[in-house]
Amino acid sequence: MDIAIAKLEAWMRDYYHKVDHDIGSSGVRDLSMAELRALCGFELSALDSMIFHDSESYGGPGLRSALADRWTGGDLDKIMVTHGSSEAIYLVMQLMLEPGDEVIVVDPAYQQLHDIAAARGCRITRWPLRVDHGFGVDLPQLRELARSGPRMIVVNFPHNPTGVSLTPAEQRELVAIAEESGAWLVWDHAFGELTYEAEPLPLPDTSYERCIVWGTFSKSYGLAGLRVGWCVAPPELLARMAVLRDYIALYVSPVLEFFAEHAVRNADRIVALQKKHAEGNLQLLRTWAEGLPELVRLTPPAGGVSAFVEFPGQPDVVRSCRRLAEQHRVLLVPGECFGDAYKGYARLGFGGTTAELTAALPLLERVLREDAGMVVTHD
Repeated sequence: MDIAIAKLEAWMRDYYHKVDHDIGSSGVRDLSMAELRALCGFELSALDSMIFHDSESYGGPGLRSALADRWTGGDLDKIMVTHGSSEAIYLVMQLMLEPGDEVIVVDPAYQQLHDIAAARGCRITRWPLRVDHGFGVDLPQLRELARSGPRMIVVNFPHNPTGVSLTPAEQRELVAIAEESGAWLVWDHAFGELTYEAEPLPLPDTSYERCIVWGTFSKSYGLAGLRVGWCVAPPELLARMAVLRDYIALYVSPVLEFFAEHAVRNADRIVALQKKHAEGNLQLLRTWAEGLPELVRLTPPAGGVSAFVEFPGQPDVVRSCRRLAEQHRVLLVPGECFGDAYKGYARLGFGGTTAELTAALPLLERVLREDAGMVVTHD
């Protein structure tokens, strides 16, 4: 299998651990162990009785039950614990697709949502968001694309990297399009719990049986370091996934599952805390962008903690992002990581600390002015 380099992960490998300020990541600020304990009400001494025994292929009973209570109405048969959503993505794409299958994927997109399928020999059809309408969805276009009878339609809303989302009516129409075409609908719920103006969308699996959903603790919870995720799918698919993961990772560590179970049981409290923090940072970002109309075009996100920002007049956004990281120790992700059509954009994450956002934005402005040939006054 000849798989493409994951551009986003390669960029992160080069810069993520070498900067002081992160405004490129798509998750909320990371919680400390002390914060997680306070939010969830447990002590580390609760781990003392833990035996370092194997967990189970579908996930330990505690975490699996907590996830089922939150996402499947208590139905354990539809839930699997995974190593982040990335393992779920890989397992599903390997098992559900064959060479020659058509996969429709929202565009721009997290690369893993389409290039694993491409490496399987699938035909990738892009469903582009409408750049001229604030990255809004074009459902009539999706309906036309789906007339070909694709094997799979892959979406994520709220969307990464733009943060745009759907209305409940649009979600219902999207599900109807998938059902009419007979396609599997793959719903990436990584950012689904953190929305601003509207309530989070429900999982679409209750209205369409050919639906697969995955999620993660990285984006809305601030627990990226756990590397824990989940997948909701028909039991027969989960059984096949368990067989394949026997050759990959076997199961998730029971130590990680301990913390993840507490997080799920207290998810509403954690997400509310992170949402309040993110809303404050989003307002800072909006104010900053409004003051730089000649340099920055921002479409405010409806959910998640990333925006896909256009930098008009910049000759080379990738170069600007490299300068920002190497000279000013600020992480920003170039839009090229999400496709060649987005070379004039960058993913700007505002979920980190307020201190790093307020420190990073003036440095970004400085680089943008310098690279656009504008005069910069040095203090």
